[in-house]
Amino acid sequence: MKKVLFTATVDSHIIHFHLPYLKFFKENGYEVHVATNGDESIPYCDVKHKISFERSPFKFNNIKAIKNMKKIIEQEKFELIHCHTPMGSVVTRLAAKKARKNGTKVIYTAHGFHFFKGAPIKNWLIYYPVEKYLSKYTDCLITINKEDYELAKRKFKTKDIEYVPGVGVDKNKFDFEITQEEKKEYRKSLHINEDDFVFVQVGELNNNKNQIMTIEAMKEIVKENNKIKLLLVGIGDLKDYYENKIKEYNLEKNVFLLGYREDVPKLLKISNALISTSKREGLPVNILEAMFTGLPIIATNCRGNRDLVPDNSLVEIDNVEMIKEKILNKVSNYKDNEIEYKDISLYSWESVEKLMSNIYKKMKE
Repeated sequence: MKKVLFTATVDSHIIHFHLPYLKFFKENGYEVHVATNGDESIPYCDVKHKISFERSPFKFNNIKAIKNMKKIIEQEKFELIHCHTPMGSVVTRLAAKKARKNGTKVIYTAHGFHFFKGAPIKNWLIYYPVEKYLSKYTDCLITINKEDYELAKRKFKTKDIEYVPGVGVDKNKFDFEITQEEKKEYRKSLHINEDDFVFVQVGELNNNKNQIMTIEAMKEIVKENNKIKLLLVGIGDLKDYYENKIKEYNLEKNVFLLGYREDVPKLLKISNALISTSKREGLPVNILEAMFTGLPIIATNCRGNRDLVPDNSLVEIDNVEMIKEKILNKVSNYKDNEIEYKDISLYSWESVEKLMSNIYKKMKE
């Protein structure tokens, strides 16, 4: 039986972004293998391998991971290997060097290089040389934003470099109506009034997603308009820090930490606009989902965001005054109509799946 292997540092990456592709291979007669550092059960996976991937490139466990990964690859003789996440892909491609000589094809999807315009110099010194070296051991490099694609085409040795706009959004998740009464009741359950103007921000609570920028802006915004509310959806290392800042700024009635939620489509439907304050992105799913919902967007001028958001809706990273003015302006000029985004179908699961199917087909030829 033909075999395919998907690798990523953590289970959640596979579960959130790649289950449709595991299903695709299983339905096409493949034995599907997954390698991560976790223990979760993954749908459509026939064989699960636990590998000691570490997110940090300086952890000794990654040496052990390369050895174990190499044994698995040589034993299973995969037709295709598709690797994801920075260290997951480094370990996998080093381990697969010999297998490539025997016909195994290795695909790497870069979900946003750590080196980019404006990145810290240490990122260029650490990550760029590694990616450039490993590019010659990659049969197909997939990039999900235009900046990474152009850089890879100029600098890397991979023969086949592809641009695929993200992982695909299931537009059916957003194909539902919500009545005014339902909206009112749902807002009430979140301690939000019917006439409040609600911004929603979805993402892990961490330094890169940079939610502190919005919290700092809200400190000043509520002095001018106390009807503006902010929903922070997600979990992460900075939860306690943000919680303390919200209390320090007396924002408990305006900024709400909602934690992990299964009802993001509904939260988008009852919100008025979406905010993203990231310092870097690959191609942000939160913005794509807001686009499919028809929400206005305010986003930082970073790689990934620029691919999706018009210039007049971008703000500079960490410019609290700028985002404050943009938020107040969005409220003042808001019209309760859906926004029509151009070419949104390019980011749907159907469109992305066609591109990925063609890549997989090409790799098997």
